Amino acid sequence: MNPFETNINQFDRAYFIGAGGIGMSALARYFNSLGWRVAGYDKTSTPLTKILEKEGIELHYEDLKHSIPQYFQNTEKTLIVYTPAIPSDFGELAYVRMNGFVLLKRSQVLGMITRNSKALGVAGTHGKTTTSTLLAHILDQSKYKCNAFLGGISTNFNSNFVSSKTSEYTVIEADEFDRSFLQLSPFASIVTSTDADHLDIYGSNDTFQEGFQHYVELIDTNGFLVRHKDVTLNHTQTISYGLNSGADYTGKNLRFEQGVFMFDVDTPTGLWGNVTLGIPGIHNAENAISCIALCSELGLSETVIRAGLASFAGVKRRFEYHIKKDTLTYIDDYAHHPTEINALISSVKLLYPGEKITAIFQPHLFSRTRDFMLDFCTELSEIDDLVLLPIYPAREKPIPGITSEKLLDNISSANKQLLSAKEAIEYVTKTRSGIILTLGAGDIDRIVEPLKLTLLKQ
Repeated sequence: MNPFETNINQFDRAYFIGAGGIGMSALARYFNSLGWRVAGYDKTSTPLTKILEKEGIELHYEDLKHSIPQYFQNTEKTLIVYTPAIPSDFGELAYVRMNGFVLLKRSQVLGMITRNSKALGVAGTHGKTTTSTLLAHILDQSKYKCNAFLGGISTNFNSNFVSSKTSEYTVIEADEFDRSFLQLSPFASIVTSTDADHLDIYGSNDTFQEGFQHYVELIDTNGFLVRHKDVTLNHTQTISYGLNSGADYTGKNLRFEQGVFMFDVDTPTGLWGNVTLGIPGIHNAENAISCIALCSELGLSETVIRAGLASFAGVKRRFEYHIKKDTLTYIDDYAHHPTEINALISSVKLLYPGEKITAIFQPHLFSRTRDFMLDFCTELSEIDDLVLLPIYPAREKPIPGITSEKLLDNISSANKQLLSAKEAIEYVTKTRSGIILTLGAGDIDRIVEPLKLTLLKQ
């Protein structure tokens, strides 16, 4: 069925095939908040699926083969949502395909939601999750409120979904992977960056840029585009932002004073001095400036925006502090692209000048490692003591010659080695001072808690 011809109001129940992912679970929570009955399948029980079950969402962890629960067998009232990560021969998926259900991908369902609300998209190769979460937090603190579908767990909300039954606004992460963002109908959008990525999908940087331009063309004619100064996309109403740039909204004088991260912002209506942000980082300052621009254009006051920025507590796995001692600091971050690693290391050096940096990095995808091999080597060489883990394959099969060993050979750090996850924990816990980082987008998050606990026992 064509999702553009589907009215979400025709359904009153939703069934998820692959309910436990960060994006799918936010949608499940959304329908649950509407009072729909929600159920579904996921491969394994996780802390997140257990929370979903506590919230009243019915989940199971085995393939029901050629059936689904009885209540959801009404083809006219049941919306089936699935993730492409589910194998095509999965029994439940085959059942709904053969029996006339409305079957949609997550991106298609988000597209339907955006056509029924004033959608505020956040697109870009880097910073989508932090920026969309900050935007949602500011709006939630204002009279405007919002619904929001986030790609990470907000520390403020302790959730990846924000609910409002009265707001006309919906904050959406506009994901470029698999061209998913082309399903959306945004009223306005932030575009943080268009650095090439997912070249296994797009084929070339030119095609990648074209994908973003097609997305921008979906913005409402009465809406607007907020873009980073280095992004060349345009809309009939375009607002630029950046650091030290002469953009419409320009941040400057970044500083860390008495444990508080702050900066100044030149805006079209004047200077905002001493803007305080609840989380540190050069990249987070730029993310915040984009939110200042969008929220100002929507009509929020400087007072409300400042308050939202100051009270923002961040997102899990985005510059997330786990240990903050006088002599030792441990930060975990999702950085998995050379540009993100550069932003992370630059921010650490700004906040902790002269401190030794010890890091564990897990490369994500063989294709990304291949496409940006030299850039990874350049950025990772800025780390004093580097531990590489084997490449996390995700959806890919190995590519001959593309290994962590090859990456390690071309990194110039004085101290570098390739270890297993267990060996990495044992090695890094010998560190007594300086900055410790874990970074990557695979399953490196599994070592965060054991590493933290071992460090705290020292």
